[in-house]
Amino acid sequence: MPQHDAPRPTAETRLRVSALRQSGETPFLLEPDAQARADLAAGLDIEAVKKLRFEGRIVPRGRNAWELTAKLGATVVQSCIVTLEPVTTRIDAPIIRRYVPASQLAEPEEGSEIEVPEDDSLEPLGEVIDLQTLMHEELALALPAYPRKEGVALDDAQFAADGVAPMTDDDVRPFAGLAALKEKMEKGDGES
Repeated sequence: MPQHDAPRPTAETRLRVSALRQSGETPFLLEPDAQARADLAAGLDIEAVKKLRFEGRIVPRGRNAWELTAKLGATVVQSCIVTLEPVTTRIDAPIIRRYVPASQLAEPEEGSEIEVPEDDSLEPLGEVIDLQTLMHEELALALPAYPRKEGVALDDAQFAADGVAPMTDDDVRPFAGLAALKEKMEKGDGES
């Protein structure tokens, strides 16, 4: 019995929909080089993207629809929001996108409120599936918003000029003083 080899993953960053396999899968694997990772880090305003791998497949779903399933793996370095020291984070994120004709996506009526669709994996099908853009978007979404070095806590921030005692949180609570005054008056100590 002849053995069929699985198709080799493509490293192309933009796949023409007309060139995708109509039966079976179209595998892909993107592993950007050091310069591309440095450019991406600069675009994301982070210190570094040490490793980046985007691997998956695109399979047909009916006549005019495609499903992309992939795994995004990355090691990134960001600045700690407290100490500004480098923080290394490992990201492993599953990705699912369903590309369907734009006519199958609900268009909001003019002047109506726009609701977020329940299925956020739906994308309009164009002539090209841009894997590089998808990889960049998903990495940006997966980045920690407030990276912190392990064991570092965000203390109360205190800002004041030299020689001036900084205000505390209690100083900016105006009703705390009223509660104390009310309590003092109820005890009878508040007679004028």
